[in-house]
Amino acid sequence: ARVHFDRDDIMLHPDDYPILQKLAECLQQDHAKTLRIDGNADERGTTEYNLALGERRARQVAGYLKLLGVPSDQLATVSYGKEKPLCAEHDESCWRENRRAGLTLGR
Repeated sequence: ARVHFDRDDIMLHPDDYPILQKLAECLQQDHAKTLRIDGNADERGTTEYNLALGERRARQVAGYLKLLGVPSDQLATVSYGKEKPLCAEHDESCWRENRRAGLTLGR
């Protein structure tokens, strides 16, 4: 699963709340499960800027999940900045796909 962000922004979209609420329920029901949140950015901007932006995005998602009652020890964040794009085209539709937080459940 993933959630997307606007350019240079870390605010969650209301459309993504149901995804995050479902993940929160899943994590609360099984405390052995973990969630890795990968912060990503599009190709525009410097490597340093995009790493910092990806980190803020991942932390924003983690913060929302904590507000929903998910314990911190079930959450891990990492930033890839612009280093792991899903789409390689150089247009807005592709950049939107790359401005994301990837959500991976684990044990």
